[in-house]
Amino acid sequence: MPAKTISDIVALCKRRGFIFTGSEIYGGLGGAYDYGPYGVELMRNIRDAWWNAMIYSRNDIEGLDAAQISNRLMWKYSGHEAGFSDPLVECKKCGARMRQDKMADPTKCDNCGSTDITEPRAYQLMMGLSIGAMADGAINAYLRPETATTTYVNFKNVLDARPHKLPFGIAQIGKAFRNEISPRGFVFRMREFEQAEMQYFVHPDTDEKYFEMWRAARMAWWTDVLGIPAEKLRFTPHDKLAHYAKAACDIEYEFPDGFDEVEGVHNRQDFDLGSHTKAQNEFKINAHVIENKDSTVKLSYSDPQTSENFIPYVIETAMGVNRAMLAVMHNAYTEEDLGDGKSRLVLKLRPKLAPVKAAVIPLARNVPELLDTAMNIENDLRRLAIGRIELENSGNIGKNYRRHDEIGTPVCITVDHQTLEDGTVTLRLRDTMEQRRVNIADVPAAVLEIING
Repeated sequence: MPAKTISDIVALCKRRGFIFTGSEIYGGLGGAYDYGPYGVELMRNIRDAWWNAMIYSRNDIEGLDAAQISNRLMWKYSGHEAGFSDPLVECKKCGARMRQDKMADPTKCDNCGSTDITEPRAYQLMMGLSIGAMADGAINAYLRPETATTTYVNFKNVLDARPHKLPFGIAQIGKAFRNEISPRGFVFRMREFEQAEMQYFVHPDTDEKYFEMWRAARMAWWTDVLGIPAEKLRFTPHDKLAHYAKAACDIEYEFPDGFDEVEGVHNRQDFDLGSHTKAQNEFKINAHVIENKDSTVKLSYSDPQTSENFIPYVIETAMGVNRAMLAVMHNAYTEEDLGDGKSRLVLKLRPKLAPVKAAVIPLARNVPELLDTAMNIENDLRRLAIGRIELENSGNIGKNYRRHDEIGTPVCITVDHQTLEDGTVTLRLRDTMEQRRVNIADVPAAVLEIING
């Protein structure tokens, strides 16, 4: 049985050390969460899976890690400073503030039902900063609300350092910050979150081709790499396109409350490079951009064969890493009835995504011979460099199995008294609970087969 509500996932995350409430001992802070020992590992494995698909499996995409604090001018010309806002209304009766576009009924307060609400006003989503000794509290920089814009302004830097012919891309994983009015859905909508975005630069004549290519590629990654069943995912085209977009769609996952966005694929035309380029009048820019008098670099591409100099179009893929983790955990969450009134909770993650790859468990606590053998097996597995390996020494084999079921460990290796007699151990598989004896020397190969299988 899958998780019925997100609350089931929240309880598991707290109990097993995936995610904690940020600043919890001081009452917490809305939209801020801390990732515990296993949340850190799961997030890292999702990042690595994305990076491998975007960078290591291809020869046409470069990586980038740009600063999180940015010059204010960057966000002026991207359009964020003037237009990155939500319509906010306030109930005059109870004082609740709500995003008008998210209200069940725009004429009634979601909290108390009153119709006495204010007219909507723009609510700035960017987090402004006052930096420097003489800033005097004035906003002169921003925490980035996305990673994409910091990619566009590095277009020429990357192209000069690693020359490419079109099409080519720049990928980036990093933190972004938004002054959300109403964070919700656990880690689904937060004020501090992580994005994995790739900007693919193409000739304007080929944009539709590559938009469709990346739609297919990203959906395949969700099913083939993360293991999400196709029936739990869908494409949803945007009903209303942003001013810069020629086409846009979301990949949505079916959460307990319905389908919601986990990744977007967008055809952004030449808006972004066109907005930040020097000498805009030298290029035929299709998108509507504001005049830029401050840029010092031409963000154009010169075709080596035709000598055509133009502003490339951008196909963007933008995934929320936190949302991906939530979807992966929800999909893997399984409650099984074992009969006789017994049940177990197991997180059936893809082995490569599991926070702990294997656990080594001596059958009895603090028995030197068993512990020494277990530690030797643990060290052999660590040398494989496949991720986190844990050694348990509590002596309660049943509780250890259940704990590792709940955090998604694919295999447990039990060292018992028979091990001391014949050099074999028990491999216990998470999904089927199958147990089989193998020689100690064969354990690393067996674990590798499970992780890579």
